[in-house]
Amino acid sequence: MLLAFEGPDPYSMVGGLGTRVTELSAALAEAGIDTTLIFVGDPKRPAVERARPRLEYRRWCQWISEYHPGNVYDGEYGKRDDYCVSVPPFVVESIVAPAAARGERVLVIAEDWQTAPAAVELDRLLRAAHLRASAVLQWNANNTYGFDVVGWPALTRAATVTSVSRYMKFELRARGIESLVIPNGIPERLIGGPPGELVEAAARALTARPLFVKVGRYDEDKRWMQAIEAFALIRAKHPKATLLVRGGREPYGETIFARARELGLDVADVRAESRDPQPLLQALAGQSAAILNVRSFVPEELLFAFYHVADAVLANSGKEPFGLVGLEVMAAGGLAVTGSTGEDYAQQFENAIVCDTGDGRELAAYLDVLLEDAALARAIRIAGEATAERYTWPIVLNVLARKIEF
Repeated sequence: MLLAFEGPDPYSMVGGLGTRVTELSAALAEAGIDTTLIFVGDPKRPAVERARPRLEYRRWCQWISEYHPGNVYDGEYGKRDDYCVSVPPFVVESIVAPAAARGERVLVIAEDWQTAPAAVELDRLLRAAHLRASAVLQWNANNTYGFDVVGWPALTRAATVTSVSRYMKFELRARGIESLVIPNGIPERLIGGPPGELVEAAARALTARPLFVKVGRYDEDKRWMQAIEAFALIRAKHPKATLLVRGGREPYGETIFARARELGLDVADVRAESRDPQPLLQALAGQSAAILNVRSFVPEELLFAFYHVADAVLANSGKEPFGLVGLEVMAAGGLAVTGSTGEDYAQQFENAIVCDTGDGRELAAYLDVLLEDAALARAIRIAGEATAERYTWPIVLNVLARKIEF
C-alpha cells in the first residue's frame, strides 16, 4: 500500500509526486498485487473508490479539505497532523492484521516528509500488536522539502529509507542517512509515442520553427530564466523561433515574462475552454508571438504530441530529484534537454542534452548544435526512446522487488 499526500484527483495532483503514486499504484495492481493508495483527496469525491481491479483509493482528511478547497497543500499542517494520527491505526487494523491472518505480508511505502511521522507511528503500533514481521515498511524521499523537520533517528529505526535518484541519495547521505535507490518509472502506455493523428494536428497548428516547449511550475529551480535567455539568443538567429510554455499560477511567472519582454520577446496568452485537444490546437494555430503561454488545461496525449513535434523540450531544471519529465519526453519521441541532478538516465549528446549550469548561453550553444546537425538530433531522439523503454514501471517493480529482498 502507498501513503502519500498527493494522488490522482486534480485537487491532489500538484507535482510529480501525484503522477508517481498514481502510476505506481496502478502498476502494482496491474502486476496482480492488491493495492491501497491513501492520499489527501478531493473532499467532494467518494471517501473509498475502487479505481480498477486490485486498486483501491482512500481519500483522507476530507473533513479538513472542505475548509481548504485550494489544493492538497492548502491547510497542509493540519492535514499532516490528522493523517499521521488516523492513518496508522487504520493500516494496522484493516490492512496488516487481515493480511497476517492469511499468512501474507504487506509492503507499505510512505512518500515524502508529510508521511514520516505516520511511518514512525505505524511502526510503533505494529510492534505493539506483534505484527511488525507482517509488514515491510519503506519511506521514500522524492525531494528535500521538509527535511529539516523530519525526525531522522526515529524514522530510520522505523522504516527502510529509499530515494528516487542518486541525487536524492547524496542529499540524504549529507544528513547521515543511507538509502536504497529505486528509480521512478513511466507507464508502458507512453512507449511508442502519442497517436499519429494528434502529432500531425500539433504539427499543423505549430508551423513556426524552430519550436521549443517548456512545462513546469514557475519556480526558480526549473531554470525558467535560463530557458528565456537562451531562447532570446536563438530567436536572434531564427526570427520565427517559437517557445510554447505551460506553467502554474505561481507569482514568479510574472517575473519570467517581464524578463522575456525586456529581451524583446512578445508573449501571447492562449486559452481553450474545452479539455478536448482540438479547441486548444485551433487557438494555437496562426499565433505569431515569440512565446505562446498556454493558460488552460493540456490533455496528456496532446502534451506528448507537443513534445514529439518540438525541436527540443526544455526540462532544464537546476534541481530535479525526479527527472520524470525527461523520460516522458523520450517516450514521446521528443528530444529532452535536462539538468544534471536527478536525471540519472541522461547522457550528454547520446540520449539527451544536459545543462550543467544555469547560464542561458550554455543552453543556447547546445540548441545551436541541434539545429545545425539534424542527424545528431535524430540519433538523440532514437536513443532517448530506447532509454524510456528501460524505465517502465514493470521494470522498476523488478528493481523494487530485489531491493525488498535485501
